[in-house]
Amino acid sequence: AQVSSLVLVDDAEGIRTIRFNRPDKKNALTREMYAAAAEALENGDTEQSIKVFIITGTDGVFTAGNDIGDFMERPPHVGGGDMPPVERFMRALLDLKKPVVAAVDGLAIGIGVTMLMHCDIVYCSDRATFKTPFVDLALAPEFGSSQVMPQMFGHAVAADLLMLGSSWDASRALQAGLVTGVHSADDLAGAAHFAASVMAAKAPGSMRAAK
Repeated sequence: AQVSSLVLVDDAEGIRTIRFNRPDKKNALTREMYAAAAEALENGDTEQSIKVFIITGTDGVFTAGNDIGDFMERPPHVGGGDMPPVERFMRALLDLKKPVVAAVDGLAIGIGVTMLMHCDIVYCSDRATFKTPFVDLALAPEFGSSQVMPQMFGHAVAADLLMLGSSWDASRALQAGLVTGVHSADDLAGAAHFAASVMAAKAPGSMRAAK
């Protein structure tokens, strides 16, 4: 099993919580962390006792995106021979049959935003910040986000995030439709858990069909 102290996995009452736990590095994601999170999603999707996932970070930080040092050490060549851990994680998220709640407190940068578009319910705190600096870094937007974002937000709103590289606060993210609701930092975890528990109590087959 892929176990990492930088990704905490907790199962309770049919809910699997996956927490990015590297606060000293603003939860920047490494290959090891992607692999651990991917395994938690893959196993949970086949485990009958798990009904819903919650993806979250630590106090004040969801994730600052890829760990650049780790990323440059072995850049992922998506579609190459061995599947890079980041691709394994995103494919696991895209392929999930069970619902996912994201709880975003503070920074969500790069893939910290990209992954939210593949979650079902996204709650953020009133101090959340969203930014996709791909073009600023001379990178192509990842995992089809240049297509998914315009479908979700409309072209002009997506261009503000993707092409201008604007930072969105919680109210802008809610207005655009990136998030489902905004809560205080103190109430965020409770709101996410309540939404997950509501979905966990529903018929799994109907939930899959709705998703």
